[in-house]
Amino acid sequence: MAFLADVHERETAVRIALAGLATSHPYTDARTLARHADLVVWEQDPERLRRFTDEHPRAKVAASLEEALSGAPDGVVVTVPNPQVPQALARVLETGAPCFVNKPAAATRAQLEQLDRLPIHDRVLSGSVLRFAPAFAGARVDRDELLAVRATVRHDVGLWANGYNAWQDTPGEGGGTMVTMGVHGVELLVALLGPAVRLAGAAGARRHYTTLRSEDTGVLALRWDDGVTGTVEILGVSASESYTVTLHKRDFTETIVIEPGDDPVKGLGYEGTIEAFLAMVGGAPSPVPWSQTRAVLDVLVCARERA
Repeated sequence: MAFLADVHERETAVRIALAGLATSHPYTDARTLARHADLVVWEQDPERLRRFTDEHPRAKVAASLEEALSGAPDGVVVTVPNPQVPQALARVLETGAPCFVNKPAAATRAQLEQLDRLPIHDRVLSGSVLRFAPAFAGARVDRDELLAVRATVRHDVGLWANGYNAWQDTPGEGGGTMVTMGVHGVELLVALLGPAVRLAGAAGARRHYTTLRSEDTGVLALRWDDGVTGTVEILGVSASESYTVTLHKRDFTETIVIEPGDDPVKGLGYEGTIEAFLAMVGGAPSPVPWSQTRAVLDVLVCARERA
C-alpha cells in the first residue's frame, strides 16, 4: 500500500486512537496497527485496559475519550458498547479524523436513528471484517444469472451463556446473536448485491445455550429490489468458525467459504480491514459507502424487531 510506504517518510509518527476495548476486535486490530502507528488507548474497564497495555506497553493511556482525541490523532477506531456508539462517533466526527467503527454500529432502532442525525462523512468505515477476507474480497456476481443467495454464519456464542459481555447478548443494547453475528452474513450479501434490500422475515431460537438473553440460532429472509431473494443462517452453536456464501444460479451453485486458516487475522479479514482504514488515514475515502452500511444496519434492526 502506498500509505504504508509513506509512513516511513513522515517526520512524525502516525497516531491512532483506540476509543474503547468493548469487544475482542480492537485487541486484534491493534496487532496490525502497532506495526504502522503509535497507539493511544482509552477504555472504561480497568481489566480490559490492563490486558491491552500488557500486550502494548508503549501505548499511551488516556483517562477519557476527550483526552484520547485531544492530541489530534490521525485516525480513530471506535469500539464501545452499542448504546454509546452515537455519542462517541459524534465526538470523533467533530475532529475530522477518519474513523473505523467496529461492528455493528447500531443494534436498535433508537441507536440507528441517532446515527442518522450525525454528519457522517466519506472517511467513516464500519461493518464486518469478512468483507476484506482474501477468500471473499473481489468477489463479483452476474445478477442476470442469479436466482437466490444464502450466507451461513458459524460462530459459537457460548461465551455469552455465562454472562460475559452481557450487553452484547441483550437485544435492547447490543442486539444479541441476531445482530452481532447476523451482521457477518448480511454484510457479505450486501457487499455482493448492493444496498437496495429489505427484510422479508426473521426468526430466532435458543436450541442449546438456554441461559442466553437472546438466541443461539437465527434466520433472516431478504429481498432485493430486482427480485433476488436471500437467506442468512446464523448458527451460534458451532465447534468451529466459518462463513459461507452460496450463489444459486440456473444451472449450478457457486460457493465461497471464509475460514480462519493458519492466520486468522489475515484469513478472516482483520488485516485487510485495518489496511483499508490506514488508507483512509492517508487520505482515501472509505471503501465501503455509508449507504451500504446503513442498509446492513436497517436489515439487522428490522430483524431484531421481528424476532
